[in-house]
Amino acid sequence: MICGASNQDLASISDLCAVYAAAGVHCVDVAADAAVVHAARLGLNCARERTGSSPWLMVSVSDGSDVHFRKAVFDPALCPPDCPRPCERVCPADAITADRGVEASVCYGCGRCLPACPQQLIHAEEHQVGLEGLSQLLQELQPDALEIHTAPERSVAFERTLLAVAASRVPLRRLAVSCGLEGHGVTPAALARELWHRHGALRRQGMRPLWQLDGRPMSGDVGAGTARAALRLWQQLRTIAPPGPLQLAGGTNDVTISLLQTLDPSVQVRPSGVAFGGMARALLQPLLVQAESRQTSLRDWPTGWEKAVTLARSLVAPWLQRV
Repeated sequence: MICGASNQDLASISDLCAVYAAAGVHCVDVAADAAVVHAARLGLNCARERTGSSPWLMVSVSDGSDVHFRKAVFDPALCPPDCPRPCERVCPADAITADRGVEASVCYGCGRCLPACPQQLIHAEEHQVGLEGLSQLLQELQPDALEIHTAPERSVAFERTLLAVAASRVPLRRLAVSCGLEGHGVTPAALARELWHRHGALRRQGMRPLWQLDGRPMSGDVGAGTARAALRLWQQLRTIAPPGPLQLAGGTNDVTISLLQTLDPSVQVRPSGVAFGGMARALLQPLLVQAESRQTSLRDWPTGWEKAVTLARSLVAPWLQRV
């Protein structure tokens, strides 16, 4: 379950981690931020006490500019009084308000507000961990796993990031590599070659890779088409990718598992797993809003907790039954 690489909404992160851990996910992925990791562990501890579930805690970093590590910004004082504010309607995180503009801690950088603004007043700002302090940060956070977002033609930057990770001496159970085709102008074969370069760097450091194929970034709550994009990327890479689990991500939703049933039955290999981000958060967003209006958390609201876990299990259980 992906909370969002730049999501700093601490209250919702605690609840998301608690609910999806209770629903049975194997790993939760959060921003590489001390306050965020603390909030995530509060949620994981809650789930452990109630259900015994103990998923891995993963943090995400990037080896360069990446859409997962940005936030929308604008000055609401510049908005025309008669603006219909389509930015508010398209924001899946409810991060935009008329008086405050973008609530930075809630925005996770999906970018849907950028083209929606009639006045083009909204822009994106980078929001990521610098390479210089990465080793020390990982020592402080002590995650179970790490995800590095990368892109074609960044193999040197990836290796530098990997050296900083190795210098931290944190015993990672897995190192996930996230990459896709969208916005990079490369073919599936070229992407596979890039992943093979990453594989060589990981082997030199003795690290175990997980390949997170980013079909259509941060779009799982949009519709079925994004699920097809995620599965199509796996189909294009499955026979030419380097060794290691191939996981669906970026655009995955409740339609994804049914799409697997349409694959040629002669193809015995299936994706090793799935990562849910936008869909996982959107599913619980109404309950998170209700909890906030009650000035409580889902963890401390029995009715809300039961509803949230039931919803989360509806998304997660079909995948757990495949294991």
